Amino acid sequence: MGKHKELILIISLLIGTFLVPINSTMIAVALSTISAHFNEPLANISWVVTIYLIVMAVTQPIAGKLGDLYGNRNIYLWGVVFFLIASLGCIFSTNLISLIIFRSLQAVGGALLTPNTIAIIRYVVPKERLPKVLGIFGMGMGLGAAIGPLLGSILLENFNLEAIFWVNVPFLFLALISGIVMIPKFNVKKQTSTLDIQGSIYLAISISLLILLTHGMEFTKALIMGIIFILSTILFIKRENTAENPIIDFSLFKNSTFTSANLSIMLSNFVMYVILLIMPLLMKAQFHLSTAQTGIVLSVFSISMSLSGWIGGLLNNKFSSKKVIGFSFAMIIFSNILFLSLENVGSILFLIAALIIGGFSTGVGLTSMQVASLDSVSKEQSGTASGIYSTFRYFGSIISSTLIALVTSYNYIFIILGISGVVGLLVARSIKSGSQDMISSNNSSAKA
Repeated sequence: MGKHKELILIISLLIGTFLVPINSTMIAVALSTISAHFNEPLANISWVVTIYLIVMAVTQPIAGKLGDLYGNRNIYLWGVVFFLIASLGCIFSTNLISLIIFRSLQAVGGALLTPNTIAIIRYVVPKERLPKVLGIFGMGMGLGAAIGPLLGSILLENFNLEAIFWVNVPFLFLALISGIVMIPKFNVKKQTSTLDIQGSIYLAISISLLILLTHGMEFTKALIMGIIFILSTILFIKRENTAENPIIDFSLFKNSTFTSANLSIMLSNFVMYVILLIMPLLMKAQFHLSTAQTGIVLSVFSISMSLSGWIGGLLNNKFSSKKVIGFSFAMIIFSNILFLSLENVGSILFLIAALIIGGFSTGVGLTSMQVASLDSVSKEQSGTASGIYSTFRYFGSIISSTLIALVTSYNYIFIILGISGVVGLLVARSIKSGSQDMISSNNSSAKA
């Protein structure tokens, strides 16, 4: 595929996948509007957000496996269709229950899109250009998450609640048509294996309960959920070790690069989400900023993180993934030293500078983490690897909400984030080069 066609394909993939982070963050500014629209308390409305998180986290590893089994192109296109139908369903929802159902279908569509998009990129982009392309792609996804609240506010202020779902429709039609035309047919082969349904059920129960346990609840209910979570996790691991075609192939984790890349994204996403969650509180308490001012100041973190993803892609072409990831965690340590100094400095300009460095630190290593994960598996396992990677990313966000609930001191939180950077540096030491070639060689030998 020539560079021109390659560029058009990447744009086509971004059109569809770009909507996933937008719809994840855009809904946050609409919760009060949804509450008034359906005359429901905010406690019930929060399920519109929670269900999206649960279904995305549960479905992504399954979606990646489906792509490897039945073709990443096919599953990607089905993801666009699901997202389109679900968005139309959200528009015409007459009550909160129907909205929650269609939001969960949106999440299914988004989960089908994300890992299979990465797998498609790996198939069509030459290895030497892969870091740069993934950097651009990551920047687009980051910007999607950053502009979601702003776009949602504009649509709600000038139109109505349905507008935040209508905005998806033309882009999804365009993504579907361009995807059918532009995405080449590859890795489509007759499959005798089928999806591990039993393992999928155990995985769904485990991840759903893990997310629900991070929400406040009475002790008895939490204890029961915790016991079921442990049992379902044990059953899942036992099932995957004996299944002919497991959802998560635990043998992949024997590769130190694959394991380290996934732990790295979990740690990096953990740091990012903690900063996004606590900074609005800190800015109001310490700097007495209004909600609008807080949003503007915090946006520099998101923008810096998005742009640094592109920079990270360029750095990965000049340096090894190991060095770029290590640099990322070193910057995380430095940025949290700056955050610890906020109490003494008390300057808005210093805060903005710290947020820019913090955003850069959490974004610059993302491309290298993705590249390291993909390079450690064969192309035929790209969907599975991307699904696992996306799930570890979500684990980072889950752990972040737990930390916020348990620790109330800003300084203690920044110290924990700094320690996370130190752990990340140690994890990055296990990343090696040449993992893909080694696995591909082993696979070829096995097939022979």
